[in-house]
Amino acid sequence: MGGPDPAIPDFGVANNVDTVPSERPANTNYQSNGELSQYDQDESKMSQSQENDRQRSSPKINGIKTEHDDREGGDGRSHASAATTDTNGINGTTWPPLGMTNDGAGGDAIAGAEDVTGADDTSYPPLFLAPPPGGRYERHAWRAKGVRFAPLRIPFERRLQTSAVLMHSLSIALFVSLFFFMAAIPLNWPLLVPYLIHLSLSTAASDGRLRFRSEFLRSLPLWTLFAGYYPAELHKTHDLPPSRRYIFGYHPHGIISHGAWAAFATNALGFSEKFPGITNTLLTLESNFRIPFYRDWILAMGIRSVSKESIWNTLTRGGHDDHGMGRAVTIVVGGARESLEARPGTLRLILEGRKGFIKMALRTGADLVPVLGFGENDLYDQLSPRSHPNVRRIQMFFLNVFKFTLPALHGRGILNYDVGLMPYRRPLNIVVGKPIRVNPSPTSQPEQAEIDRLHALYVEEVQKLWDAYKNQFAKGRKAELQFIA
Repeated sequence: MGGPDPAIPDFGVANNVDTVPSERPANTNYQSNGELSQYDQDESKMSQSQENDRQRSSPKINGIKTEHDDREGGDGRSHASAATTDTNGINGTTWPPLGMTNDGAGGDAIAGAEDVTGADDTSYPPLFLAPPPGGRYERHAWRAKGVRFAPLRIPFERRLQTSAVLMHSLSIALFVSLFFFMAAIPLNWPLLVPYLIHLSLSTAASDGRLRFRSEFLRSLPLWTLFAGYYPAELHKTHDLPPSRRYIFGYHPHGIISHGAWAAFATNALGFSEKFPGITNTLLTLESNFRIPFYRDWILAMGIRSVSKESIWNTLTRGGHDDHGMGRAVTIVVGGARESLEARPGTLRLILEGRKGFIKMALRTGADLVPVLGFGENDLYDQLSPRSHPNVRRIQMFFLNVFKFTLPALHGRGILNYDVGLMPYRRPLNIVVGKPIRVNPSPTSQPEQAEIDRLHALYVEEVQKLWDAYKNQFAKGRKAELQFIA
């Protein structure tokens, strides 16, 4: 079962309600420009004749047109248009149209609506995106030796967003450096020695009590800036009753699982509002809780161990009935091994042999909820194993011996768009899929046939989730979803 490691925080777990907005300006166009993922305000204007042509060619939902801006961005992808309220009486209709009802999907589904994403499966409703704020700054970059540097005149908020992502990416190094700095001062030893003893004996990461979880830290404005960097958005497709337990499977791992952190380790994307009554806990490798100071940070952020004991305790203690009802855990199923498969435009999931989380679902009676992080693999570039086989051998050696790996990655820089270890500014769309009901009577020794059956249903649901939204959130894909061992 996947989980993070000291080198790669492999966050394996599981609230904004994706209801159609009651009011939004009509004919609003916006796009993803790949690297910066920002709306190009300077190029957003079009003539009335162009607008009319585009409206005539746009897809319809029950005879009501929705708008799509397919203008090219930096990586060739574009956002799907948000639903609009026809405040001016255009087409003589309002959105949503009168008489349309929900199908029990928390207000996201529209009864009788055609599937605007082109999916064959009708169990998933159409999703709509809010227009990203800001402007396009990449075209104002100045070049030096082939590297594009950010212009000096950048909104301060974007600088803060970059700082938030940088802080999170370097959090392990920062906390470890702070520990060694304090250890270098002998006066601190009477404090550090008891702390290290406590660290080695503590069971806080697996006891299921969540007593160090801080909603204050999870709701800091820092995380709103972090999510706005890409930008990231959490999409709800179905209701999750708080009278059940849940195991969220997050896919893909990506390099550092930024999407899982934004959606499930913070309140920046509104998980609690989208899924009221559900307390979700993101899970990571047990080894992360042996890192001085860093373990206290992730405990406060609500992160817990991905061990079997931790999953059992989290899902069977506390909650609405003191037996785990209304609790959920999120597991990045692919683990560190899947991080080596993370490349832009592809989605290769290590899922065929991953059945440990299925067993835990049967043992705890928790429903399975697939989650796809569209754009997670697009945040970094990585060396290909075909062109660099020796690098791949070293990575696999670290993975087999130390249970973590070192992706040969590169992204953008703090002040440039081409060289560095910062993730690219590319959209992250985390879509929570349809829950798979598990037998409410937990069993300590589930039968292999039942494990295989549920695993097949889970893989099928992941495929449906991909098919439902790939044309909306993965337009620039180079390949289709692949399941590998």
